[in-house]
Amino acid sequence: MKHPIASITAAALLACGTPWAWAAASTENDALAAASAKVSLTQAISVAEQHAAGKATKAESERGKQGLLYEVEVVSGSKVFDVKVDAEQGTVLASREDKLD
Repeated sequence: MKHPIASITAAALLACGTPWAWAAASTENDALAAASAKVSLTQAISVAEQHAAGKATKAESERGKQGLLYEVEVVSGSKVFDVKVDAEQGTVLASREDKLD
């Protein structure tokens, strides 16, 4: 065998399939789920801004252990917070100061 690493890599990819195919088959699109959530993205942003006493700069929906949630990045003074808001209840699930990347 001239290229054993390439052969092993190819075999592993074939055995596992592509990650995109698995992800598409395992969940629905987060945007579709968010559209039918009890709490809108706009409402979640308002909750996060009030919780962190700042202004939202980024927000997105994602799947968490508890189900669908919104992750909102809020700037408060010189600090940035990542606030997770439950998409069904509108409550803050978690909030932490974002460390510099």
